Amino acid sequence: MEEEFEFGSPEEQKQSVDRYEEMIRNDDQYFFDSTAFEGIIEYYTDKNDPIKALQVVDYAINQHPYATSFLLKKAQLLASIQQFDAALSSLEKAELLEPSEGDIHLIKGSILASLGSYKEAEEAFFYALSHAENREDVYYQLAGLYQIQGDYNKAITFLKKSLEINMENQDALYELAFCYDILDKQEESILFYSQYIDNEPYSYAAWYNLGNAYHKLSRFEEAIDAYDYAILIKENFASAYFNKGNALVNLDKYSEAILVYKQTFEYEPPNADTYCAMGECYEKLEQMDTARDYYKKAVKLDNTMADAWFGIGVTLDFEERYFESLHFYKKALEIDDENPDYWFAIADARYKLGQIEESEIAYGKVVELNPTDIEAWLDFSSIYFEQKKYQEAIETMSEAIKCNPESAELYYRLVAYLFANGQYNDALNFLELGLAISPDKHYILFDYLPQLQGNQIIVDIIKKYSSDK
Repeated sequence: MEEEFEFGSPEEQKQSVDRYEEMIRNDDQYFFDSTAFEGIIEYYTDKNDPIKALQVVDYAINQHPYATSFLLKKAQLLASIQQFDAALSSLEKAELLEPSEGDIHLIKGSILASLGSYKEAEEAFFYALSHAENREDVYYQLAGLYQIQGDYNKAITFLKKSLEINMENQDALYELAFCYDILDKQEESILFYSQYIDNEPYSYAAWYNLGNAYHKLSRFEEAIDAYDYAILIKENFASAYFNKGNALVNLDKYSEAILVYKQTFEYEPPNADTYCAMGECYEKLEQMDTARDYYKKAVKLDNTMADAWFGIGVTLDFEERYFESLHFYKKALEIDDENPDYWFAIADARYKLGQIEESEIAYGKVVELNPTDIEAWLDFSSIYFEQKKYQEAIETMSEAIKCNPESAELYYRLVAYLFANGQYNDALNFLELGLAISPDKHYILFDYLPQLQGNQIIVDIIKKYSSDK
């Protein structure tokens, strides 16, 4: 028995799907117009069921053996389930029917790129380029191929070519921003998006990417202006609100940032990142109960968000609830044990709890992970100094200076330790080194050992370097 069905409207598509499924149940053979088959394939593809879609494609090829579109669709579906050899075989059959069909080579290029055959993929894309009616997608795919290989400059060239054909290609705009970002060419990015906006002033994606480029250059006011234009064009652009909030945070405008973050909830469900960002704003405003509430909301949505666990710890630390804060710092550390900020907080909390040995271990981890953290080196060494372990304090400060030879405060602190340990000549040598770098910071020495203000030798050396400057 043969019946014919066509696909047009959603209702007709559903009727075609129903009839197709009836045919399968009855183990029968109905005839479907090629358009109806396309609708059925689309139905299963949209349902993310490539196996059933492939089954339909095989029926379509059987009934329409000279329609290359079904061979192309089969290749795409096979590629989506990683059956690349079978996909290429389907394309070979299509090429026999229509050797100059650009889409065959476009799909072939994508498959070869997935297989890591970059040279062959490039050849296929360029062949497609010479036969394609619309080159936009070919340029875009070429850009993707160069991105995979790390050639971001070439990728930029072809993304621009794609955008010359279709200025509304949002994906190309975002990929272009990504390439500029990887190459750290934010100024070029700003120039491109500014020129683009001159031609296409209502492109919300262009304004958004312009805002991101300004943001990365710490030009936060200009970033906010760009985000505002993106929001004006696309009111429900949640990402633009979020990034605008981040820019306001960088300007210390925490109350304004909170209001902007809240606006994202009008257009998308609350997420852990936004809750965490809001928690940080309330923390900066020293509204610790509210900050803690938002951090808790964040970990409820995503219990792997280390920064939110850490934030809870910070709010408790502020309230001098050190033992409780330590618990949450440890939770953050379980997720990210290479974060020096977490180790620093743990070191400080343990010190405040009188857990000196554990604090020393934690400080050791901080300076191992971030040897340029001057504050950590100073705090670490002072633990030894307070215990009158002068030699350990001196060794710690000496190591700090090796890692940060231009930081005068480290020299002045070492001078204090050397004096305390009776190593006066060494102390005076390091005092001169510190004064040579930054004479105006010598007060650090007196803050730590005020009794040295009465030492005439030290006063004379400081006067000498101050007058030299």
